[in-house]
Amino acid sequence: MATPAQAPAELPVVEDPEARSVRLEGPAFWAAFVLTSAGLLISINQLFNLGLGGFRPVSTGYYYLMIGLFVAVGFLAFPARKGQLQVRWYDWVLAALVLGASLWLASRAQFIIDRGWNQDAPIEATVVAGLYVLLALEAVRRTGETILLVFCLIFACYPLYAGYMPGFLWGVQLDFGQTVREHVYGLESIIGIPMQVVSDTLIGFIVFGVVLANTGGSGFFMDFASSMMGRARGGPAKVAIVSSGLFGMLSGSPTSNVLTTGTMTIPTMKRSGYDATYAGAIEACASTGGCLMPPVMGAAAFIMASFLNVPYAEVVTAAFLPAILFYLALMVQADLYAARNGLRGLDASEVPRLLPTIGGGWYYLLALAGLTALLLVWRVEGEAPFWVSLFLLAVAVLRGRKTGFGARAFARLVVDVGQAVAQLVCLIAGIGLIVGAMSVTGVANSFSRELVQYAGGNLALLLAAGALTSFVLGMGMTASACYIFLAIVLAPALIQVGIDPMAAHLYIFYWGIVSFITPPVALAAIAAASIAKADAMAVGFKALRVGSVLLLLPVLFVLQPALILKGAPLLVIQAAFTATLAVILLAASFEGYLWRLGRLSTWARVAFCVAGLLLFIPEGYTDLAGAVLAALTAAMVAATRRVGGSAA
Repeated sequence: MATPAQAPAELPVVEDPEARSVRLEGPAFWAAFVLTSAGLLISINQLFNLGLGGFRPVSTGYYYLMIGLFVAVGFLAFPARKGQLQVRWYDWVLAALVLGASLWLASRAQFIIDRGWNQDAPIEATVVAGLYVLLALEAVRRTGETILLVFCLIFACYPLYAGYMPGFLWGVQLDFGQTVREHVYGLESIIGIPMQVVSDTLIGFIVFGVVLANTGGSGFFMDFASSMMGRARGGPAKVAIVSSGLFGMLSGSPTSNVLTTGTMTIPTMKRSGYDATYAGAIEACASTGGCLMPPVMGAAAFIMASFLNVPYAEVVTAAFLPAILFYLALMVQADLYAARNGLRGLDASEVPRLLPTIGGGWYYLLALAGLTALLLVWRVEGEAPFWVSLFLLAVAVLRGRKTGFGARAFARLVVDVGQAVAQLVCLIAGIGLIVGAMSVTGVANSFSRELVQYAGGNLALLLAAGALTSFVLGMGMTASACYIFLAIVLAPALIQVGIDPMAAHLYIFYWGIVSFITPPVALAAIAAASIAKADAMAVGFKALRVGSVLLLLPVLFVLQPALILKGAPLLVIQAAFTATLAVILLAASFEGYLWRLGRLSTWARVAFCVAGLLLFIPEGYTDLAGAVLAALTAAMVAATRRVGGSAA
């Protein structure tokens, strides 16, 4: 099976990937290659503490270097206007400016800390700081949506007018010089926690994702899923769910995951009898869920670990059961849809054999297992993906004659890494302006405090406000941007009213992801609709129904932390069992079919839906009530079948 094109590592896809690759040709390609190679070498030197040539920059100097090298790549890879296929002279100028300014800052990093330039600095340092802020805004404009630029611009300037704001929006006011110095020389803005996480941890995972894709990993996962499930009832949809989930957790981008795996899964589902709208919805939901699936969950999960000051393994552990429940809901719905419509699996001639498939790509499974072990057992987060990537590259070189992986392919891989890292660094540099402004003015703390006061400590009201805010921001922001903003202003308020900190942060993360499958934006659904040749809004609404568990899970694990594996083992087992049963009942309600009972009438679908919701609610005797209602409904449906003489 052909290997799909490599997918970017962060959300969302802001332009056609092929258009970006056309820009990086000739001198621009080799400039990106050199800049990326230098960035990766410096990153490896820093993370592994190698001290090559005695080069050991202080951490802030390292962050400035990462910004300079990869934002420069960003100015070459991402056009000033969409559709601009050639690198213009001003792109080179901007790349040179950000690289030069970053080298200047990195060379003075320790001096900046010692002299406290964020408070007071020479005039030339203030000018450089102002230029750096403008470059960060231009970088986020090129790689993000317009709403993200507007947010970054408004909040970057917030310290200038914070003293005039009313109530809890009031904050410490700074003049222009103080503002730009805090943004550039302070430790909470451009080089704050988000940039630190990207530089210290995420670069390796981006490398791993690109290496996996460029050496044929996405094609292998597709073949592996097909060999496992292709011939089963509803096989094409199940293949789409498994392959998109596996590849999505490594790419971290719902939209680009749809464009990568969906080009194969959606047409296959349609050929097997799935409605075009349903096929697009399944692919959109499966690709979106990849961001929530351990062990690699995208940028926001690593940033979450830093905000919570916990090992990344704790985030992975907490996210495991909700992710499994979401994919279980997709699998059950796909199976019940196929059963109700009499759909069969793929023909044997279309399904690759399991053992030859594993034999041809066992190293991908070994790499994934090795990465999981390094993350969860040895807990070497920054170094782990580099070791696994080195292993995959070694295999690709050894198999070069079969795969065609040579010097040119390696150069293209490096440039692909540069593009993916550049997109993330450009976005995070702009998002850092929001973090810095909220922190330096003190508004972040006062906002959370006042929000709790206005809500009167009402948990339901706070959860509703959090869900709505996350959903709205998620419409135009990346998952990381949405999460970072709300982790500062909203998560503390949720924690203040007694919500488990991990549950609070996962809550806003989940709701930021929801917008990828919910109209009117629904970026993943729109991408799937374009491949399925179906109406975009129809796919969006179908995806909302198919992926509705994604809306329920955040509320449920906030109310019942056992769903994120917090609590006594027996409580966790009970919560997992009732949630699984609830997922099956809700799927039966949505699809109008249940195993051994056949097609369901309207009253049975409603009853099963109510029973599923009761089983989800972790209060009082609702579990028992839901189980009794489900059993009674099943008994009545079975009795009706017997009386009517119809076969189950």
